[in-house]
Amino acid sequence: MPQPEIGQTAPDFTLPGVVIDGADALTRHFSLREQRGAPLVLAFYPADASPGCTAQLCNYQSELAGFEALGATVWAISRQSTESHESFARKQGLAFPLLADERGDVVDAYGVGMFGVGVRRSIFIIDAEGVVRWKHVALIGVTYQSAAVIRAELSRITGPGADGASRSAAAS
Repeated sequence: MPQPEIGQTAPDFTLPGVVIDGADALTRHFSLREQRGAPLVLAFYPADASPGCTAQLCNYQSELAGFEALGATVWAISRQSTESHESFARKQGLAFPLLADERGDVVDAYGVGMFGVGVRRSIFIIDAEGVVRWKHVALIGVTYQSAAVIRAELSRITGPGADGASRSAAAS
């Protein structure tokens, strides 16, 4: 499927996910429609515990307060199970939800699948009304968009004088 374009309503979904809260692993379903009212950073990543994904999600964790200061929540999505996500989140100290798209339906809806490989490393910023305002979909996925880049885009979207629209970053 094609990727949602800037200015389009983000494809809705409901996925099982896990979030670590202290010693507890809280497993529940996360729905995009229930997130309306605040911006959301959707981070699609290829695999739990891989070196690149670990670096990416740990970068977002270390800067989580910066996202929260802009009113945004971070959700990360990959094709692994919630059990795999729980192990990964505990080991790395990740405190934001990791969602399990085991069938790949959400990956397909966002057009970020890679034949034979799984998931393209991708970021979608969705505004409080559920509209895609910025995206970056990597061609290869070796590198990732840093928390600083994502925060800068969030600031453009949510800050004073923001018009709610932003351009798409070039794929890398």
